[in-house]
Amino acid sequence: MEASNKIIDPAPGCEIVTSRIINVSRALVYKAWTNPVHLKKWWGPNGFTNTFHEFDLREGGKWSFIMHGPDKRNYPNESTFLKIIENEFFVFNHISPPKFQVHAIFKEITADKTGLIFKMVFNTEEECTKLRAFVTDKNEENMDRLEAELLSMSL
Repeated sequence: MEASNKIIDPAPGCEIVTSRIINVSRALVYKAWTNPVHLKKWWGPNGFTNTFHEFDLREGGKWSFIMHGPDKRNYPNESTFLKIIENEFFVFNHISPPKFQVHAIFKEITADKTGLIFKMVFNTEEECTKLRAFVTDKNEENMDRLEAELLSMSL
């Protein structure tokens, strides 16, 4: 993934998509994704924790953090936000390896039901294929953790 400020229109085979219907408002789901107090609690697969260094949610802003794995290793992550429409979607480039673009889309189904689409978009099918087998299940774990955080937020 080049450090580009263009939103990628994914070619077939170049994206990994995870989606959920979540039984809370779109605004609450968006808040869990965009408020670092909540995001750091659920971002990543099971067993991971996060230390955020910077979370500048604006177009051109940076997100810098370390994921601490259950294997006791640290995984530095750097991203840049490209496009943000509050409560609807945002796009960011994950610029540390592996490089990809994330499209997070929040669709209001009803006042208390949200459709969430999480896309990881790669420049090539080869890049995507390298991660697909591993990432698909890990993204589901990530969404499970999001739902648990949303439950605690809505109490």
